[in-house]
Amino acid sequence: MGTSYWDYIRVEDLLGLQGGLDDDDTELTNHEVTFITVHQVFELWFRLVIRELESLRGVFAAPRVPEQEMAAAARGLDRIQRIFTVASDHWQVVESLGTRDYLDFRDKLFPASGFQSAQMREIEILLGLEDDDRVGLGGQGGWLAALESDDGSPSPAPERVRRRLADGLPSLREAVDAWLYRTPIRGSGPAGPGDDAVVDGFIRDYLDRVRGMVEETLEERLDVRLDERAQEGVRARYAKEIADAEAWLNPEDARRRRIRAAILFIESYRALPLLSGPREVLDRLVETEQGILIFRQRHARMVERIIGRRVGTGGSSGVDYLDATAVAYRVFKDLWSARTFLLRKNALPPLEDPSFYEFPER
Repeated sequence: MGTSYWDYIRVEDLLGLQGGLDDDDTELTNHEVTFITVHQVFELWFRLVIRELESLRGVFAAPRVPEQEMAAAARGLDRIQRIFTVASDHWQVVESLGTRDYLDFRDKLFPASGFQSAQMREIEILLGLEDDDRVGLGGQGGWLAALESDDGSPSPAPERVRRRLADGLPSLREAVDAWLYRTPIRGSGPAGPGDDAVVDGFIRDYLDRVRGMVEETLEERLDVRLDERAQEGVRARYAKEIADAEAWLNPEDARRRRIRAAILFIESYRALPLLSGPREVLDRLVETEQGILIFRQRHARMVERIIGRRVGTGGSSGVDYLDATAVAYRVFKDLWSARTFLLRKNALPPLEDPSFYEFPER
């Protein structure tokens, strides 16, 4: 027996879910139904993002990641980025509400908050957001307690998040870090003999090239028309750039040191066949996180445009809280930082055996 579009998509079920607290959308204004519908669409998008993140985590958590998985991983990240790009545009629909349109039903939301989106919290956990990086809501009991029902009754939101926290699986960031740590640098893997010396040599050579490029840039751009004090300020800024590179590539954590070296190695020699896929994945990770940050920023601007800087319905600082999350919620920090220290192609240390990174002949 064949199926129909409306049965396959379950259209009638979907169209019966816009009634809000009244469970009947005929009693609601178009403004309130618009608000409900857009947020329901967000939750559907979040469901798809979670599926993609679970798949990606599985790929990079494997002891060995086959090269052919790189394209699939890049496609999954591309889909997540596209979802958040589209979702950011949905805020325009909410902005069709005027301030009074929203205030007419806003009281119904107290003490609910968009923070109580359990799926968005799951996305943060799957990505690898650290608890120390979370922005406080201003209430008591921490971020997980904020998901609880106001009257203490059982709620699916905190239970969903607790299950996610207790699943014992690595976050995507942890899985990607483990994959990066295993990356051969100058043909040497972390289990190989003399790997520490190889990594030390790469970092030393790379930093030498950073110093040379920064000093060359300084001499080219130092404006002789500046007075001595201004010139000293310019020199200090370029000196700091060198110091920052040295500090970033020499953290106390030896594992983190190798991960950062691997990021620069992949990015630097991206044209080599076995590094082109990994480099695409790194670029997509940054692009994906950028899409999520823009979504957060767009949310903040929508709220400010409609209701200004009122206290949030859940008791947060409203726009200030949303703006803070858009700044603080960075997961792939090393991938962002590496951009500061990348070199021009003609400034890179030469690679002695690039054939190591060629595809094997069939």
